[in-house]
Amino acid sequence: MEPLSPEAVLVINQKISLPLLEKKKVELYIKREDLIHPQISGNKYRKLKYNLLEAKKLKYDTLLTFGGAYSNHIAATAYAGKLNKMQTIGVIRGEELANIWTDNPTLSAAHQQGMKLKFVSRTDYREKETTAFIDKLKIEFGDFYMVPEGGTNKLAVKGCEEILTAKDEVYDIICCSVGTGGTLAGLINSAAPNQRVLGFPALKGDFLKKDICKFVENGDWDLCTDYHFGGYARVDESLVSFINEMHQNTGIPLDPVYTGKMMYGLLDMITNNFFNPGTKILAIHTGGLQGIAGINLYLKSKKLPIIDI
Repeated sequence: MEPLSPEAVLVINQKISLPLLEKKKVELYIKREDLIHPQISGNKYRKLKYNLLEAKKLKYDTLLTFGGAYSNHIAATAYAGKLNKMQTIGVIRGEELANIWTDNPTLSAAHQQGMKLKFVSRTDYREKETTAFIDKLKIEFGDFYMVPEGGTNKLAVKGCEEILTAKDEVYDIICCSVGTGGTLAGLINSAAPNQRVLGFPALKGDFLKKDICKFVENGDWDLCTDYHFGGYARVDESLVSFINEMHQNTGIPLDPVYTGKMMYGLLDMITNNFFNPGTKILAIHTGGLQGIAGINLYLKSKKLPIIDI
């Protein structure tokens, strides 16, 4: 069986038991999408599934995509490509990484899976969706099937629409961390009429609503924008402490870029009575645990506590 074949994926909804939840009379479950696959976990599995099927249908043997130094998407695409016997190319933001990428856990792992890495300046990276930039890549690498940064496109949203099942209609609130917005869009499209979907962006800025609206037509949803901790991949001691405590108290590992911030925000909102007593919440664990190693290297360099997972 191919790892990303369109067969059913069984995922458990794990109930969380914390004194806060009992006090506020709120039920919280986490959908363990992180357990789908050891390397292609969570929303990356969902996003790549139909893109890989489309690439094979169109007879492509090479995938090209984009990402930063600790990108979950880069790591997952490299693994998925190798498992599906396809070449992979990663266009990486930051030309300064060209001489130090071997010290980067994410990029090293991607390279070990056969991914070719091309490092570009941040200025050039901003042009990654232009025809001129893509044409240059085709001259250098030949023809390829292109997957956007973060994996978000219509096929990715289609895959993420499969996260929720009929059994999940018992929940009042669906929560998810947000990067490019594709996963949240899939959840909005597949949520039941009685459900509200809340996204917790990992990035600063108000551009995400516009991006998400490209893939959804309606639905009851909103973004909770107060829990980005300063921006993408920004981490402080309070977040590290929270992630370690959650792991100790629940056995669930969280990453500091996405799921850690979502859960921090969600429990803060519960503390402040955002949800009525009796509310049933389902939080989506989107994986991304591979990024912990890279964040820990940064934390060690700053002589800060590390994530103990």
